[in-house]
Amino acid sequence: MLTNPFVWVFLLLGIAAGYFIRQYVAQRQASSAEQRIKNWLEEAKTQAKEVVLDAKERAAKLLEEVKTEEKSRKTQLDKLQEHILKKEETLEKQLADFTSQKLNLEEEMKRLVGEKAAIDDLRQKIMKELEKVASLSFEDAKKQLLEKVKEESKNDLLVAMSKLETERREEIEKRSLGIITTAIQRYARSHVADVTTSVFHLPNEELKGKIIGREGRNIRTLERLTGVEIVVDETPDTIMLSSYDPLRREIARMALEKLLKDGRIQPAKIEEKVEEARQELNKRMTEIGENATLEVGVVGLPKEIVQLLGRLYFRTSFGQNVLVHSIEMAHVAAMLAAELGANIEVAKKGALLHDIGKAIDHEVQGTHVELGRKLLQKYNIDEEVVKAMQSHHDEYPYSNSEAYIVTAADVLSAARPGARRGTVENYIKRLEDLEKIATGFAGVKNAYALSAGREIRVFVIPEKVDDFGALEMAKNIANKIQTDMKYPGEIKVNVIREMRAVEVAR
Repeated sequence: MLTNPFVWVFLLLGIAAGYFIRQYVAQRQASSAEQRIKNWLEEAKTQAKEVVLDAKERAAKLLEEVKTEEKSRKTQLDKLQEHILKKEETLEKQLADFTSQKLNLEEEMKRLVGEKAAIDDLRQKIMKELEKVASLSFEDAKKQLLEKVKEESKNDLLVAMSKLETERREEIEKRSLGIITTAIQRYARSHVADVTTSVFHLPNEELKGKIIGREGRNIRTLERLTGVEIVVDETPDTIMLSSYDPLRREIARMALEKLLKDGRIQPAKIEEKVEEARQELNKRMTEIGENATLEVGVVGLPKEIVQLLGRLYFRTSFGQNVLVHSIEMAHVAAMLAAELGANIEVAKKGALLHDIGKAIDHEVQGTHVELGRKLLQKYNIDEEVVKAMQSHHDEYPYSNSEAYIVTAADVLSAARPGARRGTVENYIKRLEDLEKIATGFAGVKNAYALSAGREIRVFVIPEKVDDFGALEMAKNIANKIQTDMKYPGEIKVNVIREMRAVEVAR
């Protein structure tokens, strides 16, 4: 079939026709795409023109706004520059004025310095002339003037000092009196002064003979073992136990009770019962000490200290029971410490244990204060408590505020009416010591102790002691009394100076 020439001819014609048709179609499509591109380009150009126009309009507006703002700023800058120029002119003018004033002041200063030098020279000349006329140097004149002023103002100074001291004393006394009164009112306890004898009642009168024994051997043995004087007199059914030591009287009393219960009164049995009484009394003292610590609220004390406290129950000081005195002091010291803001526990313990040395002072050498310090230190009592109790007789300095409180409580308890009783000899000795101290000062004419030693009046020679000296002497006498004497309460010192000028008119 392919060998037929017509087939080949038609095939070639078909191919040629297809080629030309394809070329035609492609040309048509190319013309259509070119047209579309041209349209797009036209539209793009149109849009670009519109964008450019819009941009130009915006740029013009922005440029206009910038020019307006620049003009406004320029106006403000011009105003600011003008203001600054005015300020500069004002400052330059002020500077010129200050410079002128400075020059004037310098000239005035030079003039004043010259005048001052001239015045100093004139003063020196005048002083020399005055010294020459008065025959007295400047220093001597100044000294005489000061002495004259001092002498003239001496009385005024004395009155002012006296007034100030009185006001200060009144204020302190008012404050302290309020605190002390509050403490005493809160703790009110009656006092009964102990005596040196005890009455022992017998079931019947016949027992007196047994107690005395054959040829007095029983009573001598009892007195020797107890250290107590046994007085058997005509008083029915009673005998008297006499001793300054309450502890010994209590041992004798307990031993007598035991002997009467046993019924066999003889030297050997007396020794046995006295020893039993001592042992029982030791146990009783421990109980008494424990009750005392519970009463005042002090805990944690060693048992040895507690027993010594109980022993104080059988000690007296001027008729006042020492343990009762210590308990009262503990209560008062606690209240004073609370009022003053001090350590209540330290003040309370210091007051309770302040006389602990009296429990052994007849057995060991030393003052009861020193013995008490050693006892408390031995049993590791707080050092602050030791400091609080060691100063109540001024043997040691006051190391803390509680020491002052303990001393005040001691004075309050000892000086209360009825708390203690003194002997006539003690009063007389106090009066003599007071008068001796007062008359030992120069210028004293007479001195009289009054009110059982609570006050002393000192009369001075007016020609030797002036008003100022009398005030100073009163202080010195009071200090001397505080240093050299021991006494309860306080002693008032009155120095009396009387000047009488007598002249007769004829």
